[in-house]
Amino acid sequence: MKTSAHTFPLSGELETPWRWINAGKEGFGRWLLDVRRRLLNSEAIDLTVTPDEVSWVYLDGTEDMVRQMRAARTAALPTADGRVLIIGRSTSPQSQRDMASRTPGAVTVENVDLRDFVDFAQRFDFPSADAFPKLATFAGDVMTNVGAPDLINRVGSLQGGTARKAPSNTEKAAFAFCSDPSPKSAANLLVEINKEGGVRQHRPAVLRACMKALKQCDGTEGNTFYDAAVRIREQNRLIGHPLAKRSVGSTLLLKGLEADVCVILEAHDLDANNLYVAMTRGSAMLVLCSTSDQMLNG
Repeated sequence: MKTSAHTFPLSGELETPWRWINAGKEGFGRWLLDVRRRLLNSEAIDLTVTPDEVSWVYLDGTEDMVRQMRAARTAALPTADGRVLIIGRSTSPQSQRDMASRTPGAVTVENVDLRDFVDFAQRFDFPSADAFPKLATFAGDVMTNVGAPDLINRVGSLQGGTARKAPSNTEKAAFAFCSDPSPKSAANLLVEINKEGGVRQHRPAVLRACMKALKQCDGTEGNTFYDAAVRIREQNRLIGHPLAKRSVGSTLLLKGLEADVCVILEAHDLDANNLYVAMTRGSAMLVLCSTSDQMLNG
């Protein structure tokens, strides 16, 4: 990938890596400055010769997902505010969400426009025959271990009178929603699902927005679920939310954010500009997963 001074403007060029010096990692910071120089000159970055703070995970095509998942679980620094940023494939938000769902304690960093949620709210129709399957699927998109297909089948058995065991609280809430689909019964169902053992929110910003919208809307003109979702989106743009302890996102979403540890899941797919942005997110440790130990050598 050919780079130029236009990619990295020279005005105000960083010469002293203060953030890394303040973290007690001056050598790491100066190595990153050398990385910047190499990228500007279209020189390769040799991942076999790096500071101790940098680790390379070789993706050879055999157990790449396992290795990436292990990298995503890299421990944060043992401090009260220790954080880990995990940078996934920017062209596949779903792969970022999948990694967050598989990584204990990880959550996704969402676009401020909450596009997925607003689209869901616009398509969702409480009285429609497919309202419950859509709501259960949505729950499975924002929480782990929901088992949406099983829940849908189970409620079908309850409705048909063929279920042999008593319903759980979640199943009762699902049955109640099917009997009387409303914002209140939808919110109750999501609450009960969230209480289930093994269930964890990996897209808390989206679930939080949904719960707020369900509580605010009443179905009248100007205050539909979609109307409430749009209001919540605008509030989200203004307020924002603090960074989680372990966050998964794209280079664009994480640009400007800082953590102690940064993990790049597919470093070989990044161009020079995005690679440098990603590599400089962590002040104390960097883990690069890639198919080669030579980065951007042409």
